[in-house]
Amino acid sequence: MTPTLRAALDSDFEFAFDAKRQALGPYVAPRWGWDDDFQRNLHRSRWEERPWSVILKGGTPVGTIATWEVDGHRRIGEFYVLPDFQRAGIGSAVLRQLLAQADHDKQAVRLEHLKWNPVGALYARHGFGHESANDTHCFLVRHPIASHR
Repeated sequence: MTPTLRAALDSDFEFAFDAKRQALGPYVAPRWGWDDDFQRNLHRSRWEERPWSVILKGGTPVGTIATWEVDGHRRIGEFYVLPDFQRAGIGSAVLRQLLAQADHDKQAVRLEHLKWNPVGALYARHGFGHESANDTHCFLVRHPIASHR
């Protein structure tokens, strides 16, 4: 069953924060500790500034993603899949849908991830390449692929 996306509602805030805590927390906590108040405030600011979607698998919320346009390219952020649903093809299916639309629109797609988060392998499999890095994050880009019609 292919996952679907639906626009996040205000009532999805707590689910989205929990998805972040479960999916990203294990990579944040060893380095900085998980400060629930700090993370909730950061989550609130991103919730208010970005268009979020809830990832559904058979009607069950299994994750979140935010996508928006910046300077002619597509940005992906807040891409969290609950651990019980990871490594089941959900992230790949969501990326394929978004990248197909970006290819159609001839847009590059950019995202970032913590350097020590193994999600980088998922992005590499979908054609993302290294654009830059800082002490903590890798910044990736995937340029549009021309369709052959």
